Amino acid sequence: MLRRLDNNTLWNEAGKAGAILGGVSVGCLALKEWAATSGIDLVQRAAIVILWVVEFFVCILVMKDIMISLRNRYENVKMIDTYKLGQRSALLSGLLLASAQAIFIMKMPEAELTAYIEELAAPMPAGADVREEFEGALLDNLPIIVFISQWVYCFLYGTVLASVMSRYIFLQKLFGGEFPPREDDTPDQQ
Repeated sequence: MLRRLDNNTLWNEAGKAGAILGGVSVGCLALKEWAATSGIDLVQRAAIVILWVVEFFVCILVMKDIMISLRNRYENVKMIDTYKLGQRSALLSGLLLASAQAIFIMKMPEAELTAYIEELAAPMPAGADVREEFEGALLDNLPIIVFISQWVYCFLYGTVLASVMSRYIFLQKLFGGEFPPREDDTPDQQ
């Protein structure tokens, strides 16, 4: 017998899913930071691209599996329930990733951080005084800026993904299996 889904249960499921998704994202971030310590530019760029692709697709597959699991374990799960699960999971996993990224920024050596900020401010069409003021303000507030922007990005990405995935898994249910059906699922023609 399937259990009933209520708001508390949905938040509990979203917490578990958010921990898994956040763990994947934080793991990829840690590997990117580890590759950055190698000092080899090609290794850094390759690691960033490869780990971004891995993180992107693993998060999609995990979100799909979590939503299907919710649909299969609870009774009367509607499309909006799976959407809410995905949205809440994105909110919580984004919190984990944004926190980890802010911690990495705070632990970054000051010389490296200053060079990074100078690189960001270089294309500004302002005078040296304005650029120095901008760099000082950015240096002081970079962890919070990174935290908020990363959290918003993760939430928006997860919301869009949840919207697409919730429709996809209910198309699967509607057509009684995988959607679109695989060729080996079709009956034999005799």
